[in-house]
Amino acid sequence: MSEPVRAIGYVCPSCGKSVYGERSRFALCAATAGLVCACGHSELTAEPVADRYRVTVPCGVCGGEHRAEVPAERLLEGSGVGLACPERRQLCCYIGSVPQVQRALRQLEETVQKQQEAEEGAFVDDVIMYEVLSELKDIVGRGGVSCACGTEGCAVEVHGAAVDLVCPACGGRLRLPAATDEDLDRLCCQMTLTIPGKK
Repeated sequence: MSEPVRAIGYVCPSCGKSVYGERSRFALCAATAGLVCACGHSELTAEPVADRYRVTVPCGVCGGEHRAEVPAERLLEGSGVGLACPERRQLCCYIGSVPQVQRALRQLEETVQKQQEAEEGAFVDDVIMYEVLSELKDIVGRGGVSCACGTEGCAVEVHGAAVDLVCPACGGRLRLPAATDEDLDRLCCQMTLTIPGKK
């Protein structure tokens, strides 16, 4: 019986290419795991510490490097975990099941490529953003947006590659990616949207 594996993926901030690797769960538990880009200029590391992992992520979204602590069960079990760039509030790294990471990495690479092509301050993809905003207008218009705190409706904040729905009562936020065809398709499948309330 083969050892279960977990996939790791990020986009290199130096060369812009996606970096993908697989590690057995045993290897992840035994020692610090590293994933180096073929260009040699970036490396993701995941260090086991007690019941958590200290993850250092080269960020293809903002070009910097981020550190996060992730519970071991989230990294080793289930679909996995996505880590977000705190500056751009976009996912920049995935660790989890092989199909989940491969799918997410393709979308991340497409988003990063579009960002690099976009002018400063412009949307990553104008057509997708306008379609997303149009779809959101319809959902809001039919009363389809609410917050877990019980409030109906929302404020909307538009960013280069995403739209934030903000609860006017508690300030809770729901981020909707708006850069790829997949982002638009996912939104079009939603009849209602629920903002997670602030605790």
